[in-house]
Amino acid sequence: MSPTDAHAHGHGHGSSRGYLIGFGLSALLTAVPFWLVMTGALGSVQATALWVVGLAFVQIVVHTLFFLHVNTRAEGGWTLLALIFTVVIVAIVISGSLWIMYHLNANMMHMGSGGPPAGS
Repeated sequence: MSPTDAHAHGHGHGSSRGYLIGFGLSALLTAVPFWLVMTGALGSVQATALWVVGLAFVQIVVHTLFFLHVNTRAEGGWTLLALIFTVVIVAIVISGSLWIMYHLNANMMHMGSGGPPAGS
């Protein structure tokens, strides 16, 4: 099987052009948050944090597409399906852990500064 046949069947790796586009986007998605934080251009810490987190997620997508080659063509779509499954499981574990910790904290008996309640 020649490299062009492998690429046509979704088994090939990216081209030089694809890697350069991915590198350029990655560099931009690294420089912009750095600039936002160092200059305080947005004026709000919360807005800056939201933009940095949002651009981080965009950078994850760029790396996944351009460098890991996870798409619907690779391995007949199985790599994308495995990635989606992994993301769902991680989201369930993280959200479940946060939910449990929140409810444990909310339902624990909080002792005041006066010691045990009166009448015990």
